[in-house]
This record gives sequence, C-alpha cells and structure tokens, in this order.
Amino acid sequence: MTKKQFKAAVVQAAPIFLDLQGTVDKTIKLIKEAAANGADIINFPETWLPGYPWWIWLEAPAWGMQFVQRYFNNSLEYDSAEFNQIRKAAADNNIMVVLGLSERKGGSLYIAQSFINNDGEIIANRRKLKPTHVERTVFGEGDGSDIKVHDTAIGRLGGLCCWEHLQPLSKYAMYAQNEQIHAAAWPGFSLYAGMAYALGPEVNTAASMIYAVEGQCFVLAASCMVDEAMWTVLGINDAQKAMLPLGGGHARIYAPDGQEIAERLPENQEGLIYADIDLDMIALAKGAGDPAGHYSRPDVTRLLFDPTPRRPMEYTKTNFEHIKEIVDPVEIEAIHTSNG
Repeated sequence: MTKKQFKAAVVQAAPIFLDLQGTVDKTIKLIKEAAANGADIINFPETWLPGYPWWIWLEAPAWGMQFVQRYFNNSLEYDSAEFNQIRKAAADNNIMVVLGLSERKGGSLYIAQSFINNDGEIIANRRKLKPTHVERTVFGEGDGSDIKVHDTAIGRLGGLCCWEHLQPLSKYAMYAQNEQIHAAAWPGFSLYAGMAYALGPEVNTAASMIYAVEGQCFVLAASCMVDEAMWTVLGINDAQKAMLPLGGGHARIYAPDGQEIAERLPENQEGLIYADIDLDMIALAKGAGDPAGHYSRPDVTRLLFDPTPRRPMEYTKTNFEHIKEIVDPVEIEAIHTSNG
C-alpha cells in the first residue's frame, strides 16, 4: 500500500569538499536529523559526494588537473564500506534516501543518483544521461536504461540531475511513467553570479517548478552550497572567488500545481527544508492537464524511447562456455537468462 501522506526533507548544504568519509559522516548526520523531524524521505544534491568539481569552470584544464586524482579517489563506489554506511543509516532511521554522488566505476566517473529505501535496500541507481558542457571533461554518460520511475512505499519515485530538467524528451519519458515524487539534484547556483543568467537561481529553480507543473508531481529540489572551506581546498584567488561566490543554496519543494510548499532558507544557510506531501493533490492537477494522458495527442507527437542498456562488452552464446571458468556462477546464470 502506498503511503499517500508523508513528510519530505530536502538538503541545502555544503559537503566536506573532496573528503569522502567526512561527507559520509555529514550525510548520516543529516539523515538522522530528517528522520528525527518525522521525514519519510530525504533528497541530497547533485554530486553531494564528494562535492561538485567547480574547478572545471574556473580555469584552464591544465590547472584543474591538480584535483583529478583526489576527486577520483574520493568518489563513491557502490558496495563500498562508505556506501554501506549510508544504507545502514537509512535502515536504522527508517527513512528513504536519494543520494547524489560522483559514482566511481572502474576508471571512470559518472554523475549519479542512488535510491535507497527505508530498509537500506537499493531501489535503483542511475546516471546523468549527458553531462553538461565542461562536466564532460570529468564524467562519462549514462545510457538511458535508468530513466525510470520506481514503485516505493510512498509512491512512484524518480529523479534527474541539474540540466536534465532542461531536456524536454527526458522529462517527458519520466512524466509518461506516472511519476508522483521527483528527486531533483542540483549543484548550487552561485557560479558566475551576475554573469551567466542561465546558471543562476531564477532559471534553475523555475525549471524545478515547471517540472512539477508539467508532470503534475511533487518536486524535491536539493541544492549544494559553496562555503569558505571549499574555497580553501580549491586554493582559488580573488578573481576565481568572484566567479564562484559563497552561498548559492536554493533548495525548494514544489507541489503538482507549481506552488512552493516549503519555507526557504537563506542561500548561505545550511539546513533541511520540509514539506508535508499529500499524493491526492496529484489527481486535482492531472484533471486539468495530463501531458502523457488525456492532454496528449499521440496521433500528432510521440516520444521514441529506447531504454536498452549499453555496455562496453557483452557476453554472447558463442563465448559462453569459455567464460564459465572466469565468471561467478550467479553471473553466468544471469547472462544465460538474458541471452535466452
């Protein structure tokens, strides 16, 4: 049974920059705080672990190379001790967690979100489909197989990262899956303040609001902040500080009709914002216009969506016998099943 009424918590804070265990500890603290205040779900910002790689926007790539190894080493691997600490915190505090992270897989990094239920079990992991602009110098791409909405105890839950909220087709793919709660992960909005309007809070909080109206869903929009400790780790000069001012936290929670339903925090103040969610509000919003239902015209416009996973190597029947000696038996059975 879906819990139609519940409380949601959204994070507005700065991570312990480029410090995986330090940020894990802060993550657990925020999880405990949200649960103590009665929240059933908490949403974290984009690349919360171990922080957003701001240096890619501040200077030439050669200057940014000084951060590459540290960022890689402090990015999060699934099934690691650090990840399992967060899963345990979700279970211990009986709260669902949507975690924004830099996912480390092999030799690559991905902008990712992990959905963890209140028993500490993984609902799903996803990757940002297309890193934005200079993010492509750090992160690989998702393959679209995880643009999905998931049944949970509090409703149908999905998520996107940052400017995925400006990708109309990706958004529509989510709307068409009857998304009810949307976890929006944002990195913060102080970058190029007064210089690049499209990167600022007006545009990007509006993107979260429009997502709520278009999809007739609740949007939990988490936001990182820039703090002085981050400046210190980056070792930036005054000109670079002017490009990356302190603050930039603009966490929001929106209802299916677009109204803002959580009290804001000042952009330079860390904390959690909360809202009471009533899924029955969705029916009222859908009655006015359901873009993937009665308000659609599939005879005129339709979305072609291919969720096929793309992997760099696939095992086939022709080499199945050969790999028996080098692959775990459980994985062999999964491969055998997937190949018919």
